[in-house]
Amino acid sequence: MPTNPPTIPASALAASLDDSIAAVEAAVIAWRRDLHAHPELGNREFRTAGIVAEHLKALGLDEVRTGVAHTGVVGLLKGGQPGPVVALRADMDALPVTEEVDIPFASKAKGQWNGETVGVPNCGCRL
Repeated sequence: MPTNPPTIPASALAASLDDSIAAVEAAVIAWRRDLHAHPELGNREFRTAGIVAEHLKALGLDEVRTGVAHTGVVGLLKGGQPGPVVALRADMDALPVTEEVDIPFASKAKGQWNGETVGVPNCGCRL
């Protein structure tokens, strides 16, 4: 017979989330800046896919598949109880445009796209 999970007061949950976010914030910013500085065009994301796969493995996921549709990565975390499934999807390919921002981690990468040499930033966002 299923049991109900323990109840956590909203304020304690919020404080716990704040602490968890603070503990990983610097690492997440560093990962994002590294990936932004080393972008890869679609179906050429070999470095990025490797980083993602290694991180998922380090988290202890039940299964990590690489090479999905060429450079895709799939991580599977099986729950201990039956129930709904949650899927998350993220793009990791860069765009074939020249980045024109003045930030330390701006992409300097170039790539070939439709026979032309183009700039290759991951996105125009800042962090």
